[in-house]
Amino acid sequence: MPRKLPPNVDKNVVKGHVYLSYRVGKGPRIKLPSDPTSDDFKTAYAAAVAGEIAGRPSITKDAARSIGALVTSYLSSDAFTSGLSEGSKPGYRSRMDQIRRDHGHRSVVGLTKDRIEEKILKPLSNKPGAKLDTLKKLRILIHYAVAEKWLSVDPSDGIKRGRSKEIRAWTDTETRAFEKKWPFGTKQRAAYELMLHVGTARVDVHRTTWAQIDDDDFQYTRRKTGVPVVVAVARSLREALEALKRKHICILTTEYGKPFTVDGFSGWMRDAMTQAGLPLDCRPHGLRKTLGRRLADAGATAHQIMAALGHLTLAEAERYTREADRRRGGRQAILKLEDHKANRNPQTSSNSLGKSPKTERKSK
Repeated sequence: MPRKLPPNVDKNVVKGHVYLSYRVGKGPRIKLPSDPTSDDFKTAYAAAVAGEIAGRPSITKDAARSIGALVTSYLSSDAFTSGLSEGSKPGYRSRMDQIRRDHGHRSVVGLTKDRIEEKILKPLSNKPGAKLDTLKKLRILIHYAVAEKWLSVDPSDGIKRGRSKEIRAWTDTETRAFEKKWPFGTKQRAAYELMLHVGTARVDVHRTTWAQIDDDDFQYTRRKTGVPVVVAVARSLREALEALKRKHICILTTEYGKPFTVDGFSGWMRDAMTQAGLPLDCRPHGLRKTLGRRLADAGATAHQIMAALGHLTLAEAERYTREADRRRGGRQAILKLEDHKANRNPQTSSNSLGKSPKTERKSK
């Protein structure tokens, strides 16, 4: 299934050659690399969105002390360039670029609680995940503005964050469906086994190398937190990888034979799940949750789960053990009830039930 191109990207095919370009409305066309999954395309697209053509700044500049100017200032600050991990930067940049496109013309000093809720958050009411992430990133920008003396108070104070639907673990039925659709020897199965038996997030798995898997242990460092992780290589993971041909230093590559970008890998995995008949609320990251659940069900301690998944705090891992204890407790409670019903013996023979006594005695 072909992937959807990013917003404002046009595709033209001339004599078998694919040409991609960025264009907003009737504005100028900006040529982009032909492979939409490549890093070169991602860099060029981000530059086009930001209004940069061939390294030159756009003719239209952000107004002074506007949200657009604030985003530009933050993305070039030490708080962003040095304060965030490389794995976190793309997500921050993507959301903040969206804020700049939609609200860059607004004045920073004109922000109030009511205006943020009405103009920025309300249009995202039907997208709770995007709404929550927008508020998070907006608050980072506001805190930066306060530190830079653009604001004296936080206008977002008092706005409730709300809740987004948590990514869930896969069910056993869903894992069986995926395994049936994608057998050993497919890249889809290899990606699935990596995420399920190593617990890697998409930002970690998309550029996993063969060198990491040649030993009995699999070692990597989580890009989100910088925590080093060492886990044993599961039997089914080894089988999935041995069934693949080594054509690149990276285990997983695109149809062009190049490494995936994070977003490219996510889309490719989403397509594989759709073809396996999995529902939309079943997400690739849910495989990491599935590993945590299975470890807890197998009796792994919170410290062992914390080490296997690369968590920063014990509280994150204890959630899995608490849920496992609850599941075990529920099952055991019903089994005890069934045993009680099966082993209960009546004290009076059923043959004598309903018969009147031969003699009547008066109580004293």
